[in-house]
Amino acid sequence: MASAPTAALVQAASPRDGRQRPDVHARHRTTRPLLDAQPRNPHDDTQRHDIVHQRGGPHSASGPHKHSRPHQHERPHRHPHRHPRRQGTALAFLGVLAFSGSFPATVYAMEGFDPWLVAIGRAAVAGVLALVCLKATGNPLLPPRPLWRPYGLISVGVVFGFPVFSGMALALGASTSHAAVVIALLPAATAVCAVVRAGERPRPLFWAACGAGAIAISTFTFTQHQGSASWPDLLLLAALISAAIGYTEGGRLSRDHAGWQVISYALVLSLPLTAPITALLALTTPITFTPHAIAGFVYVSAISMFLGFFPWYAGLAKGGIARAGQTQLTQPLLTLLWAWFLMGERFGLVTVAAALAVLVCVAITQRART
Repeated sequence: MASAPTAALVQAASPRDGRQRPDVHARHRTTRPLLDAQPRNPHDDTQRHDIVHQRGGPHSASGPHKHSRPHQHERPHRHPHRHPRRQGTALAFLGVLAFSGSFPATVYAMEGFDPWLVAIGRAAVAGVLALVCLKATGNPLLPPRPLWRPYGLISVGVVFGFPVFSGMALALGASTSHAAVVIALLPAATAVCAVVRAGERPRPLFWAACGAGAIAISTFTFTQHQGSASWPDLLLLAALISAAIGYTEGGRLSRDHAGWQVISYALVLSLPLTAPITALLALTTPITFTPHAIAGFVYVSAISMFLGFFPWYAGLAKGGIARAGQTQLTQPLLTLLWAWFLMGERFGLVTVAAALAVLVCVAITQRART
């Protein structure tokens, strides 16, 4: 005669026909080693489905469930944001690519518009675009009041300072290539501002590569286009300082806010000044509508002043202000390419050598950890 535990096991293994009831305790005793063989994670649904399958649950008859645990040899899914610094560098370069056409576009715009109208009007048009974007996305039209001060610094730097100073320098005779000196020194100035305002601490190798790149491109532009220090040079220096401040503050705010929101709020806060000044200049200065002038004004308003800041500020936030900002070392050479393509300016092997030197410096700064 079979013992009681053996009879219980036989009864539990028999088919369920509605008349026999399986011994729940016996099944629990037989499946308990399977449950103890693997650690339980209350947040892991795959383990729960595996246990149901092992118990002979509803999915066991049709094979493994679609949520069953993957095999050990399968490679885990890589998170798309595993390398934020590389993504930051790529986004910053997209911004640099957009900014590189600013000087040629400004020269085109000044063929039909007053320099002051180009400098201020571009901010007014971009401010209207920013209002439309904020309204369309359901965001508040004004930033929180505690953030007005940093947004004000952005406005002073990139909404007023850089466009006005660089535009005046071009209007007073500085060529597009000569103005590229500002872009060569801008990454170094941005890195200094990042140390002062954003608390970043680059390594000595970073500073060495940054300085070498700035010296290389500055030497190139000065030797290719001779010029003595004058009012245009002082205006370009003021534009340099203004942009460095605006970029640093924008990069800081972009750590907690989207890049497009940062530039949008800076432009909207500037509208009470840019809109009436633009209207006054449009009524009191001569305007000649030419294809070059219209295309240049549209570019500096929509691209240089607005859309280009979307990836730029996002890149500074992801890759670090000092580190990602070094991608601007490539902007003078990109500007020269635009000048050659649009204005017919020529360059030779010296330009290629300078481009390679700058690219090497950029590569070093990107590998130097902050």
